[in-house]
Formats: sequence, structure tokens, C-alpha cells
Amino acid sequence: MAIIAVVGNKGGAGKTTLSVNLAAGIARSGSIAMIDADPQGSSLQWRAIAGDNVNFPVYAPTFSLREQVKNYSSNTQHVLIDCPPSVHAPQTVSVLEFAEIALIPVQPSPVDLWATVHIEKAINEAREVNPSLKALLVINQLEARTTLSKLVREVLTEIALPVADTAVRRRAIYRNSALEGKSVFNMGKRGADAAEELESLTKEILSI
Repeated sequence: MAIIAVVGNKGGAGKTTLSVNLAAGIARSGSIAMIDADPQGSSLQWRAIAGDNVNFPVYAPTFSLREQVKNYSSNTQHVLIDCPPSVHAPQTVSVLEFAEIALIPVQPSPVDLWATVHIEKAINEAREVNPSLKALLVINQLEARTTLSKLVREVLTEIALPVADTAVRRRAIYRNSALEGKSVFNMGKRGADAAEELESLTKEILSI
């Protein structure tokens, strides 16, 4: 069983979009439950309109996230938690104390890169309680032709956390699929390129 926390330290990094599509990718080969611990509740809203387009549940958080995850472990292979966009939020602090993998989406922008420094500190603090916690930075909403996007991997070497080989590009299909209550895996040929990169990223995550 993999307990995956998707963590960010600012809004707008595409955390929830990445979370729901990763969950959909993992669900193609195994069972997964998703917990929407972000107070905005966007994952829950997405699941409400998705209906039969999605074959995994999205739950609201309970008082004890640790106990909630423990309850799902008997019949679910994986749990993915969409955390609040702050490493100081009580939910994020709690989840990092028992998660197996912290997934950190980072946009190629100066503000996002600065915010990632605080996440590195939070990961190190969580490892004092949860020494087996693994972390992976994911370059998200990449625009390959921009100068900063070309330099982002070099910039991220200053942060002592590994970076996923697979980057997630900025694509309109992510917004369009959300509007339709779908993941990119349900979008046919329109979503093929996005589905391919999500499938590659999923394999990376589950193999670390």
C-alpha cells in the first residue's frame, strides 16, 4: 500500500488537477481511495460531477486523517491525499507524519520555486517523526519554450529533494477534462499525450 500526500505551499500550482489525474492513473491498475483534505474541496466537487466517469472514491477528511487512512488500508491498495496549499496547515503537518510519499508539484515560476524551499524544510522536520518519508518534486504546467522552463531543473538542483524525470506540461485538456467531470484518461485522442505523461509519472511514483 502506498500512502501518497500531494503537498504544496501556495495556491495555483495545479496541485488538485495533478492529484485527481494521478489517482485516475493509479486506479487503472489498482484500487485507490482519495481524500480531499484541501479546505477548498475542489477534488470533492470534481468527483460530484464525475459520476460513472471515475471508478474510485473521493472522501472528505475526518478528524483524524491517520485513522481514516488506516481504515481504508484493509481493502484499498493506495491512498492519495490532496493536502492544503500550505506546509503549515495542520492537515499537511499531520499527513507528512505518516505518509510514505510526499509529491510536490512545482510550477516553473520564481514564486513557486521560492515556496519549495519551505517545503524542503517541512519534509526534513517530518522525517524526524517519519524517517521513511520519501519526497519527489514534480515539474508541473511546464511550457517547454520558455526560458525559465528550460532552466527549472537546474534551479531545482539547489533543493535537496529528487525531481521526477517526467514533467507535466501545461495543456488545455487538463482544464477541459475537469469541466466535463473526467480525467485525461477519459478524453480519448484529445487526452492521449497528457495520459501518456501521467502514466509515466505514476510509474515513477510507485517505484520510488
